[in-house]
Amino acid sequence: MATRSQTRVLAETAGVNLCSNDYLGLSNHPALREAVLEAVSDAARVSGTGSRLLSGHAAVWEELEGQFARFAGAEAALYFGSGYAANLGLLTSLLRQSDVVFSDALNHASLIDGMRLSGARREIYPHFDLQALEDGLRAHVVASCRKWIVTESIFSMDGDIAPLTEIFALADRYGAGVILDEAHATAVHGPGGRGIAQQINSGNGPIAVIHTCGKALAGAGALVCGSSLLKQHLINHARTFIFSSAMPPYMARQIQAALRLAQDMDVQRDELRQKSRRFAADLAADGWDTAGSSTQIVPIIAGENADALASAEFLQREGFAVRAIRPPTVPQGKSRLRFSLTASTPEPALERLRDVLTTWRAHGRRTAAAGCA
Repeated sequence: MATRSQTRVLAETAGVNLCSNDYLGLSNHPALREAVLEAVSDAARVSGTGSRLLSGHAAVWEELEGQFARFAGAEAALYFGSGYAANLGLLTSLLRQSDVVFSDALNHASLIDGMRLSGARREIYPHFDLQALEDGLRAHVVASCRKWIVTESIFSMDGDIAPLTEIFALADRYGAGVILDEAHATAVHGPGGRGIAQQINSGNGPIAVIHTCGKALAGAGALVCGSSLLKQHLINHARTFIFSSAMPPYMARQIQAALRLAQDMDVQRDELRQKSRRFAADLAADGWDTAGSSTQIVPIIAGENADALASAEFLQREGFAVRAIRPPTVPQGKSRLRFSLTASTPEPALERLRDVLTTWRAHGRRTAAAGCA
């Protein structure tokens, strides 16, 4: 039986929400709400009714995929019902057992599971260790196997940004394909919110880019963006696409509306980035370990599970919706608080949070330790 430090429970958020991925605040946007009501009202049905290869396809899905491909700077895109399904479907259908895939040590579970299920040989390089990545690629330079590099652009637990310019350069040099998950960058980073990769002038660029719809776009699902050939391959080989019921057609309209709104939110994006940088710098100045965060995701490394749980509970009592993040989500000894900032996170609340954290460090830890004695 799991100890308390490992047991998870379901609970609604209460207080200042600092664990939401609704980065642009679109989940409460009146224009998006109106668009959803209109989409439901106009829909021929409010169910997918079956997989898209059977009864679940609708023209609106192709409209969305075309619109999103243009947004992402790709030839084509294919929608999956979740980001997890997108990563599993992409990796298990694209990678072969004879391939070798280089994976950042802190990649998301969906990427890890997709690589494992593909049967490809995995070589895990330490987080952002470009020398280790190059050494691995060089060791296979004369091999006939296909080589892949799999990475996130923004890492969901540390809030740091992958060195994509260097990764793309290594991929070009050693003939590797890049698969990039932009989940926490979609609609938040890059020109017009198009992602980190769109900021970079690289050779061939990534083979596939995954953009999520359930975070800053306030919807559900994800799109795999790439070539038209990749899309056709996924339609015919990605099991999470073939064997999943389609989402209801109104969801496509919801995502289209969110994408239109998000593309005009440069001001909110800029304010969120500035707010996040200030907050991370302030926490670092207060002596907290923020794991090198440079985005809207700002962690504080607590260390052990019990410390993360006790500090999260303290903050919850003070009116902050915060969760303790523990293994296996993060490595052993790296349990943390994860503050996820959004465009609607009030600055005064962040100032008060700093004060509460200072109180916790001075008094709360002693109280928690006494309670465990």
